[in-house]
Amino acid sequence: MKELELLCPAKNAEQGKIAINYGADAVYIGAGKFGARSAVGNEVDEIAELVEFAHKFYAKVYVTINTIIYDSELEQAHKLIHDLYNLGVDAIIIQDMGLLELDLPPIPIHASTQTHNYDLEKIKFFEDVGLQRVILARELSVKQIKKITGNTNIELEAFVHGALCVSLSGQCYFSHATTGRSANRGECSQSCRMKYSFVDANNKSFANDKYLLSLKDLNLSESIPSMAMAGVTSFKIEGRLKDVSYVKNVVSLYRQKLDTFISENEGYKRASSGKTVLNFSPDAEKTFNRGYTDYFANGRHKDIASFNTPKSVGKYIGEVIRQDRESILIINQEKLNNGDGLCFFDDKNKLQGFRVNRAEGNRIFPADKLFVKKGMKLYRNSDHAFNQKLIKNLDSRKIKLDIKVIEKNDSLYFNFTDEDQNSAEIILAENFDKATNPDAAIKNISKQLSKLGNTDFYSDNIETDIKSPVFIPASKLNEIRRDLISKLEEIRIKNYKRQTAKFTQNNIPYINKDVDYMANIVNKKAAAFYERHGVENFEEGFELQNNYDGKTLMTTKHCLRFEFGICKKYQKKSEADAKYSEPLYLTDKRERYLLEFDCDKCFMK
Repeated sequence: MKELELLCPAKNAEQGKIAINYGADAVYIGAGKFGARSAVGNEVDEIAELVEFAHKFYAKVYVTINTIIYDSELEQAHKLIHDLYNLGVDAIIIQDMGLLELDLPPIPIHASTQTHNYDLEKIKFFEDVGLQRVILARELSVKQIKKITGNTNIELEAFVHGALCVSLSGQCYFSHATTGRSANRGECSQSCRMKYSFVDANNKSFANDKYLLSLKDLNLSESIPSMAMAGVTSFKIEGRLKDVSYVKNVVSLYRQKLDTFISENEGYKRASSGKTVLNFSPDAEKTFNRGYTDYFANGRHKDIASFNTPKSVGKYIGEVIRQDRESILIINQEKLNNGDGLCFFDDKNKLQGFRVNRAEGNRIFPADKLFVKKGMKLYRNSDHAFNQKLIKNLDSRKIKLDIKVIEKNDSLYFNFTDEDQNSAEIILAENFDKATNPDAAIKNISKQLSKLGNTDFYSDNIETDIKSPVFIPASKLNEIRRDLISKLEEIRIKNYKRQTAKFTQNNIPYINKDVDYMANIVNKKAAAFYERHGVENFEEGFELQNNYDGKTLMTTKHCLRFEFGICKKYQKKSEADAKYSEPLYLTDKRERYLLEFDCDKCFMK
């Protein structure tokens, strides 16, 4: 049976527990330092708390150590990894190859998407080096993933939902070049969410002051079957900076999608235990999003970017018919609620928003005065009623129990067996009075043993085989239930199969003899790693350099030529009709950035 893992973000231990309660098979969390989201680091004690909670459900905890690390920090990173292993963390996620030159504990190592895992040769290298998992580049198609699966045996993890970095991960130096804040150090200033103009050599403009590098959010919820069939075993949701409502809604959605696939296809199973009953229907459009795209999962297509705003637009709800002094009349496709947040694009294509003070059918009364026009489209980026359901939904995850009470050799055998076949038993040999009402006595036993409300368990299967029913006080049965739960919890943790993997250095040749600054070498250990693997010439990392002349700041699969109909590969007719002078540029109020196009590989630099 192949395990399929739903992997979810954890801003902190509390949010990690929520992700697990709502269906995550694993969570990833940042430590105090060295995580690609420096704003959400967590102390070791907090991570230990999350590990203890997760392992009750046989869920895993991975810790991100996926920044590049300077020489002065290597010892601190080394100690941190040992501390994480000792408290039970299931794997670490790394970018800096210098860590592989250290004396590491036997903890599984995952190659972060920051190591730019796009090519089969690179992924095979990591497998041969001895890593347990590769987190795939977001730009890969399902077809490309299938090819990788057919030529490797390493675990493959893929992003399925959340914000998209427009640059190939680990290959973006835009933020550091313009603000001194390195994305590879977890300090990205999000240059891609800023306004730019797209012009030719003569300053002819294709677009002015647009968010030309700001992508829509990824949503591959409908591609789960094809991705699983292609060989992905871990499905990753992005969002360590998102709020609790996002986690509850999105995790629940993908839990349902994965469970449906598993139930309809033989050979697959969930990677953890327990289930959560929801009182809401997950809906990705009701959570923060910039509009959704499947990106390149199913091939290249237009409309993957959000040129007009980098903010959440939400779900389309209708069109304005007219406005009077107090209200707006709309043709609405969705029921509106008091307190909803709505938005629209004004005449200048600028996003404007307002709160609904009162909603009466297709008439809405805004909290503030505003001017809209007939035909304007309205979107809901905050669904008040839905958000309240998410806030109030406090259901916890429960593990299924089978309960048996069997009379044997003048004793009663009480047995609790969970869905993972862990079993706890208590034998009761006390002499109790014979029951005057046998049926009532047996019903009382079942009733008391099934009172599992405040535990991590539930049961819908109680089997009794008692030939001579006796009357057992409720207090005694409650004691037996508590003792069995306590024993079973201990047994579950004892039987948790923590994966270990001792990393052993080898000399497998790297894919190139020469590497440039995009190998992100910023410490002596990283240089030693590449030398060990046959690299003869290397350039120090971008963050150690002062002169950026001629350096590529960003490489993207997102192509402005394609988006504006002047692609030389896919849109030859349109390109022939277009009159413009090369080279092409992105400009902002300060700089002009040269664009280069690798049409063979379909990349824009």
